[in-house]
Amino acid sequence: MQEFGQQNNARRITAVWMEVGAFSCVEPEALKFCFDLVCRQTLAEGCELHLDTPAAESWCYDCRQDIHLLSPGVLLCPQCGGRNVRVIADDGMKIKRIEIE
Repeated sequence: MQEFGQQNNARRITAVWMEVGAFSCVEPEALKFCFDLVCRQTLAEGCELHLDTPAAESWCYDCRQDIHLLSPGVLLCPQCGGRNVRVIADDGMKIKRIEIE
């Protein structure tokens, strides 16, 4: 972010929007805490962090319905116990937008 701000002649970075995938293994509260630490004494000091944490999309082929997995590591349908499950989920993090002054 610091490099982005400098390349765009920013006086400061005021806000950052990030997307954290459902299977990223990143705890949003820990990310917020660390974000504040790494922004200190940079163009982003004091900026606002906006996190989007979309849930995994899951489908059970056995009971033919959308399901919500209880844990990313357990691919069992909570309705029927079946293992014939399709999961669409991101396992990464992305910076979606940066606001500068």
